[in-house]
Amino acid sequence: MLMSCSSTSSRWSHYKNFRQITRERLLYEMLRSAKSGNSKFSWKVLIMDRATVKIMSCACKMADITEEGVSLTCCVTYSGGRHTQTKATIAIHGCHIFHPTNTGKCFYLSFRHVWKITTIQKGFITDNERALEVVFQEDESSSKGATCLHLMATRIATVFASLREFPFVRYRAAKTLDSNTTTTFRDLIPTKLAAAVWNCLMKYKSNLSDFPQSETCELLILDRSIDQIAPIIHEWTYDAMCHDLLNMEGNKYMHEVPSKEGGAPEKKEVLLEDHDAIWLELCHTHIADASERLHQKMTNFVSKNKAAVIHSSRDGSELSTRDLRKMIHALPQYSEQIEKLSLHVDIAGKINRIIRDTELREVGQLEQDLVFGDAGPNDLINFLKVKQDISRENKLRLLMIYVAVYPEKLGDNKISKLIELARLPPEDMAAIYNMRLLETSSNTKKSSIIPFSLNKKKHAARKDRPGEETQWQLSRFYPIIEELIEKLSKGELPKDDYPSMNEPIPALLAAHRTASARFDPNSAPCSRRSRRTASWACPQTSDDGYTSESILRCASSDFEKMGQRIFVFIVGGATRSELRVCHKLSTKLKREVVLGSSSLDDPPQFITKVKMMTADDLSIDDIQI
Repeated sequence: MLMSCSSTSSRWSHYKNFRQITRERLLYEMLRSAKSGNSKFSWKVLIMDRATVKIMSCACKMADITEEGVSLTCCVTYSGGRHTQTKATIAIHGCHIFHPTNTGKCFYLSFRHVWKITTIQKGFITDNERALEVVFQEDESSSKGATCLHLMATRIATVFASLREFPFVRYRAAKTLDSNTTTTFRDLIPTKLAAAVWNCLMKYKSNLSDFPQSETCELLILDRSIDQIAPIIHEWTYDAMCHDLLNMEGNKYMHEVPSKEGGAPEKKEVLLEDHDAIWLELCHTHIADASERLHQKMTNFVSKNKAAVIHSSRDGSELSTRDLRKMIHALPQYSEQIEKLSLHVDIAGKINRIIRDTELREVGQLEQDLVFGDAGPNDLINFLKVKQDISRENKLRLLMIYVAVYPEKLGDNKISKLIELARLPPEDMAAIYNMRLLETSSNTKKSSIIPFSLNKKKHAARKDRPGEETQWQLSRFYPIIEELIEKLSKGELPKDDYPSMNEPIPALLAAHRTASARFDPNSAPCSRRSRRTASWACPQTSDDGYTSESILRCASSDFEKMGQRIFVFIVGGATRSELRVCHKLSTKLKREVVLGSSSLDDPPQFITKVKMMTADDLSIDDIQI
């Protein structure tokens, strides 16, 4: 039921970004194509399994589905066999649309091009949640790693089939120090995955009539060993702080709202996602900046809404969060705006209290200093001696960062002394020592890309980048992929370190040369899918930062047309700092940068997975299939 490229082009006047394409293909090419034609029955029921629910909820809202004539949605749990109450099989990873009053008219929608793919802001995950433990595990004799990579490759390839993109595939190559050094399975993870993805793409190229026959984008395949620090260090953006500190389940946040009867507050589940304009505006900003902006939004809302001013000017004092909640009942016409502001003011306030109560600024400063070489082992020892009340998790993260910066110290007696000084339990020791499993041979050999600088002055895992001054001291850290993507875009990524599965074509080389310059859509070479706009670039001009329009529907008329997409896939889990970088570079390079990974991990999740890397209870059932 997939439409050809020509019909897609006629439907939309310009190309969309990654998430918009996903949304519109699901809504228009699948749901709309199931219309009943001349039948008098114009409403439909959508039956989905759990995987399909996850896909649909990431791509669109319930109102979007309703607009396409779906009157009822049902979720079923697949347990094998057939669904006895309908005429069709409800297959796993698919859905059915049917007209209840005319059950003979049943439409099956196969999600073969979005199978087990979940979209996230500026990216996607393949739902291989156990990939880190499986492919980096200590026991390399198992076939689980190969099985996991094969499944991952299939799911990655479906992204390109769905977008009708044919990527120029590059990957981090394995390196050995000398001829006597054995190349391990861990060293070959990007190589093996790139080969498997390439095989799938070749099948699409041969069998799908609407699949491009020449390269239209770029794909860079990496693994978690490329950057061990990014998943552990505190990321100080609003988005990352929410997921790191608030014990959220996915994007779900439990918000306390006043009871209508005046009793105890009621708990309400809200989703922090792109449909919330305030969230979209603030998610990549530093938490201090986000707090300042929220305060300003509250002030603007009160000053520009006369009814609100009258309500709040009785004593002339500044509005508090409690005042805002009272206004929800007093001013129902403003309830939607006030609820949004109240939600984010509450969240930011809670985060700032946690930062203060846990002395997180001091922890964060030491993390940054260790990474940039401004602090060493003695500074860490003194900190642990003085700050005995720092939380167990933050002590563990400091030690994991330390061994990532000083991998040669893992066999040193000093590590055990640091663990003893930090008073960490035995299970935390596993996370520290398992960091060695993320050290491939490319980490131990000096590279032009990985900025480990061993010099007389300091031992650093990062160096300050010229022209990259930050407003906030705790935003100094940047993930390695920022350098990799910029070099890829400029055509400066070393071919020895990052070889290709296919040779570049002249148009792609020309795109390399113009990527970092101002993009001229009338003269610069670009593929048939290269003209795109980015919905996240929409200006937020409302006084209170809220709009009822979906962000995905916003027209980005002020944003220039984009060049060819860059896809980066990381085996073993991506981080929110890496999502932030992709967001930043999409604007800077004028090329949409899409991040893919086996999972999206916040620090607590990543640390748990690192602990499991030497566990002996993994089975084939642990691999997400």
